[in-house]
Formats: sequence, structure tokens, C-alpha cells
Amino acid sequence: MSSDIRAFVSSCPVCASVKVPRRPPAGLLQPLPVPSRPWSHITMDFITGLPNSRGKMVILTIVDRFSKLVHAIPLQRLPSARELAMVVARHIFRLHGIPEDIVSDRGPQFVSGFWREFCRLLGVRVSLSSGVHPQTNGQVERCNQDLETTLRAMCSRNPSTWSTQLTWVEYTLNTLLNSTGFSPFQAAYGYQPPLFPHQAQLAATSGPAALVRRCQRTWRTFRSRLLRNQERFTVVANRRWTSPPVYKVGDRVWLSSKDIPLKGGSKKLHPSFIGPFTISRIINPVAVKLDLPRTLRVHLVFHVSKLKPERVSPPPCTI
Repeated sequence: MSSDIRAFVSSCPVCASVKVPRRPPAGLLQPLPVPSRPWSHITMDFITGLPNSRGKMVILTIVDRFSKLVHAIPLQRLPSARELAMVVARHIFRLHGIPEDIVSDRGPQFVSGFWREFCRLLGVRVSLSSGVHPQTNGQVERCNQDLETTLRAMCSRNPSTWSTQLTWVEYTLNTLLNSTGFSPFQAAYGYQPPLFPHQAQLAATSGPAALVRRCQRTWRTFRSRLLRNQERFTVVANRRWTSPPVYKVGDRVWLSSKDIPLKGGSKKLHPSFIGPFTISRIINPVAVKLDLPRTLRVHLVFHVSKLKPERVSPPPCTI
């Protein structure tokens, strides 16, 4: 009888919509592939909510996924897709060439038809994070945290001066040694920038060929350490996650309402899950596309940690 009771309760729609799960979230870590050279794969995001500083109120953060080198670009406002394309071409393509892949969230600039067509014409793959799951774009999210923390420390007395400090904050982040034993600058260019004139001799080379060999040697060593660190991080991270159910197209799931704006009533009394909704496409083992009503103005792709399967009541037994 106890098993029948558990089956009945687990299939109750009211219980499914209001109860908060008590187990670790589903979806083991799926790390992005490690690039083999600098600036072939980049990721980008915005820092908003900043005070006006010489007309600038937004920072566009762009991170090289190989070297972790960051460019922090101050902007007057959130750009349109056309403005974003011009900024990226001026500050990134001009200096580092056209990348193979760009990872971003699903902001309006990145999902617009103009941005997609711009990248397609250049042969750039657009990789978007799943809905309300910023961990996909974790590298730039962590970089944003470091930028904000450093700016907060440097501009605590006069926050409106942050734009004048941004250059040195960027330099600091790019020259700090990380867990690989390299700084982002060294991983990208093969040498650590000298801070004082007497250190310049350490960065000197005997010619172009020697510089190329040193860069290639640095990149090989750095990539092997990146792979080792990624493997360690994956093992540690997966201790806090569980294997997700194996979903297929046509399955029905409940969707977490935590990051979805629901209309009416007290937010405290909103259901924890809404649905159930039908899976229309499997994106990868940890992301699916849902068939949602038009009234929910959200992106249709979600990480499996935001879902739980619908439980169907067993048919009544016959006597």
C-alpha cells in the first residue's frame, strides 16, 4: 500500500507544482571543449547598473576561452545588435582576428537576426546558453565578478570614476598568475609583460622564429594544464549534481518558476513549478527545448536542472 500511496502522491499535479525538490539538481557538468590557440573561441557578456562615469554606464566583457585574456570595453548604454557588431569588430577582430565560436547568453543583441547573420557571413558559430542558466557562460560571469570586485575596491570613495580605472583593472586581471602557473597575457603572447624597465630583458627574444617557438611551447604546456584543471573541476562539480533523467521528444515535464516572471498574486505563493509542458527537441544531454504557450515570454531552451518529469497516475486496478 505504501508504494501505491507514493505513486499517487508523486503523480498529483498540485503536489508537483508546489513542492520544492530536496535532492541535488540534475545535470552533470558538460564542460566546453578546450581551444588549441588564443582567440579562436571567445565569450562575452555585459555588466550593467553602473553609475554614470564620463558618459559610460555599461561594460562589455569579452574573454578568450583559451588564455582567459579579458577586454573590458566601456559603453554608453546596452548596444543594439548592429552597434555590438561594430564594437566587437573594432576592439576584437581588429586585434585578434575573427574567432570560430562566440558563447553568450540569450540577451536580445545575441538572439537578433542581424547578429546571427553577421556571424554567419563571417563563418563564426553562435553558441547560446540555455534559459536562466548562466553557468553555461561561466568564464565571463566569473570575470565579471572579478571586475566588479576590483572596481568596487578602487572606486569606493568616488564610484563615478570607474571608467578611468578600468584600463588598470583589465591590466591587473590579465597579468595575474592563475592555477595553470601562467597569466592570461603570458598564455596568449608567450611572455609575461615587464612591469619595470629592468625586467624587460626577461621578455626579450632572439628573433621572430624564437618568439614563435616560445609561443607554441607555451600554448602546448598551457593547454595541457587547462585540460588537467578542467578534469579536476568536473569531478568536484559533479559531486553537487545528479545524473538527469533520460528525456526524449514528447515527454512532459514541469518547469521551475524560480526565474520566470509570473503575473498576479503574491510571489511567495506562486507555484514552484509550472506546466507540465512537452519537450519538442533535445539540444544535448543537459538542455532541451520546450513547447511553451505564447503568454510565457521566455526562451524555449532550458537546462535539465530547471525541469522535473511528469509522473502519471497508474491506471485504477480492476476488482
